[in-house]
Parts: sequence; structure tokens; C-alpha cells
Amino acid sequence: MRLIAVQRILGALLMAFSIFMLVPLAVSYAYGASSLGDLLSPAFLLLGDGAARPFLFAFSTIFLVGVALWAPVRKQAAGVELKIRDGFLVVSAFWLGLGLAGSVPFLMMEQLEMSVSAAVFESISGLTTTGATVISGLDDLPKSILFYRQMLQWLGGMGIIVLAVAVLPMLGIGGMQLYRAETPGPVKDSKLTPRIAKTAKSLWAIYLFITVACGLAYYWAGMDAFDAIAHSFSTVAIGGFSTHDASLGFFDTPAIEYVAIFFMLVAGVNFSLHFVAWGRIRLSLPFMMRGWRPVLRRNIHPGGLRSVFGGYADDPEFRAYLQILFFLAVVAVLYLHFEGMYPGWADAFRDGVFQVVSIGTTTGFATTDFSLWHGPLPVLLIFASFIGGCAGSTGGGMKVIRWLLIVRQSNRELLRLLHPSAEIPVKLGGRAVPRRVMEAAWGFFSAYVAVFAVLMTVLMFTGLDQVTAFSAMAASLNNLGPGLGEVASNYATLNNPAKWVCVLAMVLGRLEIFTLLVLVTPEFWKR
Repeated sequence: MRLIAVQRILGALLMAFSIFMLVPLAVSYAYGASSLGDLLSPAFLLLGDGAARPFLFAFSTIFLVGVALWAPVRKQAAGVELKIRDGFLVVSAFWLGLGLAGSVPFLMMEQLEMSVSAAVFESISGLTTTGATVISGLDDLPKSILFYRQMLQWLGGMGIIVLAVAVLPMLGIGGMQLYRAETPGPVKDSKLTPRIAKTAKSLWAIYLFITVACGLAYYWAGMDAFDAIAHSFSTVAIGGFSTHDASLGFFDTPAIEYVAIFFMLVAGVNFSLHFVAWGRIRLSLPFMMRGWRPVLRRNIHPGGLRSVFGGYADDPEFRAYLQILFFLAVVAVLYLHFEGMYPGWADAFRDGVFQVVSIGTTTGFATTDFSLWHGPLPVLLIFASFIGGCAGSTGGGMKVIRWLLIVRQSNRELLRLLHPSAEIPVKLGGRAVPRRVMEAAWGFFSAYVAVFAVLMTVLMFTGLDQVTAFSAMAASLNNLGPGLGEVASNYATLNNPAKWVCVLAMVLGRLEIFTLLVLVTPEFWKR
């Protein structure tokens, strides 16, 4: 294992992360200044909107720690190739270290009065795009701290490791190993472009484009500029943090909710499909410039505009993703209406569809407290979060593709009972799925269930009741956020040991179990 290379890259990544502290610092100055004279005042530089000092302290502290790690080995580690074991160690150590670093502004913010456990919980929840919070009174907090929470989710959404590989070519150390360990999904060896740095840049370009489009749509639907930007961050990251205690229910605007539904659905799709569609749109742009008739003529053959969105329809995971959410939405709307929880179809449809998409994609936004819905519906939605988004998306959960593979293998076993001698392959998209992929899917499923059972039991030993322990663990491991019982709207009531168990579950869920578990195996540390 090349520890000097690991140390060098960790130091560089921490220095890069410290730069992002300057963004909420700028927000603090922008919203704290009442005149140009304020910006020129030395006292104002430490005050801002009341939260400038925590971000100044966080920037300087995290940057210096990064320099202390990077500087001593910057020459020795140059040119050292990063192996796959080093990639797992870097990703795991950095996410845990980043959670600690991200907690500094929360600890320094006097208005929050947060303990170390609460601050780390909030930081990890943001970076893993879980969206569980221990903070109440969001509407009264400074804009800078609200923006910081949203920014944490946006950075964690696509993966800050991938971002660093894209913008820090100085690393020059086996980026593919980092990418495999960091990116979510069961198939990580395929690259969208020949070079990993170009792959990361392409993913982030699409991520940024969708974020901008989401922010503009929110603004058009009625949000002010700050809320539109803040909520676009957490929507595209499938995070669920909001700038208001009532989440999107604060706005009580159908247009805003439907914008959120659309972009939550988009963010829950495999980004490689967005990448392919974007590439085909770019190829069709010259024909669009000449008018629509050439576009329609070109639309006739596979290389034309007709194929732009064909990749979505042809993808079995995407089709299953929409089918699952559609089925759940129908069940929710019908149940809410016929159980008399809403007076008319319109309200049942609006809240039912929103909560299904929000919980099903593991975003965690709320327009109403779904935990108050009686009957099986709240538990059904929690179960839906175990499926989550598509592989290669910013969503949590086990991913649709794994469930699809498991269901198809189950169907194969049923057929084998009737035809014991038959060779029946598991197919996906018309092609047989390799045995290794099926083994990986079942292995992940087994590990997921085992981790869930163990950590839920530990939560109950900390004093939580069964409903709270079950939903808190489901919400943490699936990177969902809201739960049932004591954690329906806030995790502040959890004791410190329970918070740390949830922190561990959030990191395990974000790194898809094995990235972190592999570190505790004896084989990992053998030469």
C-alpha cells in the first residue's frame, strides 16, 4: 500500500474542500452588508451576516491541515501510481475526514449551540445527501449557514472525489481507482470517455447544467433567487435539505412542487444516460440550426434526433424505475382519496405523487408530514427507499438495477422448478447477465440486509423504540432523511450514541457498503 500517495491526495483534497468555505463566506458578506461602507469595514469582515467568523476559521483550519498532510510528501509521492486498495482507503478516509472538516462551521456557529455529535451528524448528512437534520428554526438562521448546508449536499451529490479528479490534474495518481471506489452503482468499470478526468468533467458538466435548469425553473415557479439556488442544489443532489423548517411545504405552490417532482425524477436517473442523450443532442445541433425540416428528415434513421432520447426508453433499469414510481403513486393517490385523508382528488394527487417521488428517489423533501398518514402507506414509502434511484445517479438505496436483477433471477429459479434441466440465463436489455454481476448483486443485498439488521439492533440498544429505530436506520442507510416516530421531522432528540450509529450508516450507504467494509477485512491490510 502506498501510504505517501494516500497522504498526498488526502492533503490536496482537503485544501480543495477548504476553498469552498469561501462561497458561504461571500454569501455572509452579501447578506450582511447594508452599504458599500460595510464591506470596507474590518469589523464587518469578522461579522458578515453573523456567520462570517465560523467560515473564516473553517477555511484557514482545513487548509492548513491539508497543507500539513500534502507538503511533506509532495515530491516523494509524485508519479506514484495509486492502486485499487489505495483508492478504497483514500475514499473512505476522505469521506470520514471530510465529515469532520465540514462540521467546523456548525461547531463555531454560536446561534446553533451544537455538540460535536450533532455537528458531525449534520455535516455527514449533508455530504452523503441524506438530508436528516438536527437543526430547527431554519427560517431564522443566517443565509450563509443555510447556503452552506445546501452546498454540502450539492458537492456530495456527484461525489467530491470525482470533482477533485476533474479539476485537480495535479494529482496525477490513478484516478480510475478513486472513481471506482466513489461512484455509486454495481457496474463501475465502464468509462463514458477514454480518460477518467474527462469522464469526471463530463459528469459534472451535466450535473451543473441540470442544477442551473432546476434553479431557473424554481425561480420561474415563484421562489426568490436565494431559495431557487439553494433548493436546486438539494434537488439535483437528491439531498432534501431545505432553507425552511416546513421544507417545500413552506411555499405551498403546485408549480414549485411539480418542478421538484420533475427534477427529482431526472436526478434519480443514471447519469450515463444523460451523457449519451447530451452527446446526441450536440450532434443534432447543426441540423437544428438549418431549420426543423432537416431535423425531421434526419430523425428517420438511428443517427438522428429520434435516437436522442431512445437510450432512456431502451434502458431496462430506467423503465423499471418509472414503473415502480408510477405504481407507488397510483397506490398512494387511491389510498389517500378512498381513506378520506383528502377531500378531493386534486389534493390527494398532489401530495401523493410528490411524496412518492421524494421518498422513492430518496430525496426527502416534504410538502406534508407523511408520517401522520394512517395505515400502511408511511411504511410502504420507507420500503420504497430501499430500492432508491438508478445506478450512476445521485440517489440512495440499493439501486433499481440490483432489485431488477434479483427479481429476474428469482423468476429464473421458479422456471427451474418446472424445467430442472433447462439452461435459463438471466437477461437484461436482451443480453445475458454475467455470473459475476449476479453474484455481486446478491452479495451486496446480503451485506445490506445484514448491516441494516445489526445497526438497527444497536440503535434499539441505545434506547430507541422499534418504529424509530427501524425508520432512522432505513433513512440513514438509504440516504433518505425523514423517518417515522421520533425522527419524523428532526433527529435532534436522538442521543449521542444513536447519532453516531446513524452517521456510520449514512457513510456506509453513500459508499455502498463494501467500500468501507473492505477496510475491516484482514486481507486488505496484507502485503
